[in-house]
Amino acid sequence: MSTLGLRPEPASAVVVTRDEPADGPLSSALRSLGLAVLAWPVLRVLPPEDVTPLTDALARATEFDWMVFASQHAVQAVTERLPASPPGVRIAAVGERTAEALRERGWEVQVVPSEASAAALVEALLPHVTRGTRVLFPASSRALPTLPAGLERLGAQVITVEAYRTHASGLDVGTCRADIEREAVGAVTFTSPSAVEELDRALGPPYFQRLLGASSAVALGTTTARAIAAYGVEPVLAEPATLHGLAATTYRVLQAR
Repeated sequence: MSTLGLRPEPASAVVVTRDEPADGPLSSALRSLGLAVLAWPVLRVLPPEDVTPLTDALARATEFDWMVFASQHAVQAVTERLPASPPGVRIAAVGERTAEALRERGWEVQVVPSEASAAALVEALLPHVTRGTRVLFPASSRALPTLPAGLERLGAQVITVEAYRTHASGLDVGTCRADIEREAVGAVTFTSPSAVEELDRALGPPYFQRLLGASSAVALGTTTARAIAAYGVEPVLAEPATLHGLAATTYRVLQAR
């Protein structure tokens, strides 16, 4: 029988490090392309241990000039408590995925940088921030200082409040290492720098380096790509920078192997 026009069977599985259920958006998108998925969620997203600082900050949201979002998790945490965009407050998002999450909830977004990174967001806000500009930054427990530090250098007063926590998920490391040993992994998808660092910590450097050497690392966003490149590996950048783009890019990478 001719196989002309049929997609070839994937040679190896794709690791999903994102915290999502088996039918989550990335896993579902990968399976729809005929790819096998290995769920290795390295970080769990949890509410803050104490929600009072976030609740208090949102109660006085109109006192701020800007509210800056660096992740979809922050969007969810804020909009659950503040369904409507506060009047008079301008909104900035680190990238299109985060901006789209805000728009889906009816929030208008004024600033989105062309590159989804903290440094690019600071650059995009440069024309809008002067000395004394008040910025609310709902962030994760592992938020990098790049964004608030960059805005403070412009003279802004940045209030960072924990919107959610990320914790190690407790991977079944033995099973993951066994998958690496039997060369079952064709590609690994990463959606944040923290996921890169946490998978290295969980597996141990020898296994992590072996994983990166034997499979393709596919990154969602330039900041995540830089985190992978720090290990001496050239990652593949998802195009477009969405979960569906990440799945499609991974598929193309595996077909080219």
